[in-house]
Amino acid sequence: MEKLIIATRASNLALWQAYHIKERIETAFPNITVELNKITSMGDKILDKPLALIGGKGHFTKELEDTMLLGHADIAVHSLKDVPTYIPEGLELCAITQRQDQSDVLLSHIYKNLDDLPQGARVGTTSLRRRMQLLQRRPDLKVKELRGNVNTRLGKLKAGQYDAIILAYIGLYRLDLLKDIPFVEKLAFAIPPMGQASLGIEIVASNDRVRAIAMSLNDKNTFIVTKLERDFVSSIGAGCSAPVAVNAMIEGDEIVIKAMLGYPDGTHIMHKERRAKVSQSDTLGTQLAQAMIDEGALDILAKAESIAFKDEMPERL
Repeated sequence: MEKLIIATRASNLALWQAYHIKERIETAFPNITVELNKITSMGDKILDKPLALIGGKGHFTKELEDTMLLGHADIAVHSLKDVPTYIPEGLELCAITQRQDQSDVLLSHIYKNLDDLPQGARVGTTSLRRRMQLLQRRPDLKVKELRGNVNTRLGKLKAGQYDAIILAYIGLYRLDLLKDIPFVEKLAFAIPPMGQASLGIEIVASNDRVRAIAMSLNDKNTFIVTKLERDFVSSIGAGCSAPVAVNAMIEGDEIVIKAMLGYPDGTHIMHKERRAKVSQSDTLGTQLAQAMIDEGALDILAKAESIAFKDEMPERL
């Protein structure tokens, strides 16, 4: 019996994802037994600081990648949105699973939806992107930092530390947690981050056998659109925690990619989109990035980073 080892974060959601991939591999390859190497990442260890201040890129992936490079795992399963556009030498992001619902959701035990929130309501999020998009719509709200795993965040909401919080729908769905929340609103205006609602399968690049196994998990269309999103983020130089949203979708025989960036307080917003035939879309992400750079995007991002957690930002816990 052949053995394959998956490196995974030890959070509940990461373990759901890893067990999901384990089941798919063992079903497709009955002669393979899959084991999990559970690792606590830096992003899971440091819970008293905003994500943007604990080392930037790779705060959820570095330890998993180090484990593979040391020969202690064959595959790492990541939430694709957490994977930096730079992949360390010797590793390869070779497969992307089919994208599911990318929505952000507003959750509350008191208020039915965003419009129902009173002026000055406390909303929790750990994302500068969500902060930017929320405050563009409701500049009166007080946005507070929200760290911890999904269950911890929901516990803080239930305890009344926040009037509402914003999370990704897909994680709540996968862990069957939506039934416990009285009010759930999908935020139709929110452009998701690069890679949301897909899993990234990273391997040791020299292992052709593992590559063949990983490729059985790949969804061709999702790979195409998420590559364009990652090209955009790489070209514009945005880190995982920057106030940047980008989303590419296939519409018939075309791909449309849209992006948004600005200050975390919801001001100085830049919003653009590009479209092209699927067969001619290879550089669409870099084209969109360059169009935004030409109009001053780099200056906006530099300023956004400098003010992200200064006194003028909304109050945070």
